[in-house]
Amino acid sequence: MNTFHPYLNFDGQAEEAFNFYKSIFGGEFIFLKKIGDAPDSEQFSEEERNRVMHVALPINEHTILMASDCVPSAGHVLNSGNNIYINIAAESREEADRLFNGLSNGGTIEMPMEDQFWGDYFGSFKDKFGIQWMINFGSY
Repeated sequence: MNTFHPYLNFDGQAEEAFNFYKSIFGGEFIFLKKIGDAPDSEQFSEEERNRVMHVALPINEHTILMASDCVPSAGHVLNSGNNIYINIAAESREEADRLFNGLSNGGTIEMPMEDQFWGDYFGSFKDKFGIQWMINFGSY
């Protein structure tokens, strides 16, 4: 069974927002990395290196609330409508490819399905209806 996880985008407030969500939902972050933790991050300003690359907070046994901050120097702009993705945690690489290829057909690919430096197999896109999706196979 595939699981779905809400994925939020922020403009520099992801850590603040997730500390607030953590105070409400409880629990602990299962992942929190900054842009500065990524390879080649020296190209970004100190402010951007301190932005959240990815944070994950379990809400219950089936749902993980996730987020990142946009990176203005990389051309990311937060607009109404791009502040949330539907993230599908696939059960296999094959299922991830099937979902990615099917849902992205006629849409715009943001990141093709590839092995990522954090260890997961991941891709993202906007479907032909303007809905933003992330397909992930890996850690959770």
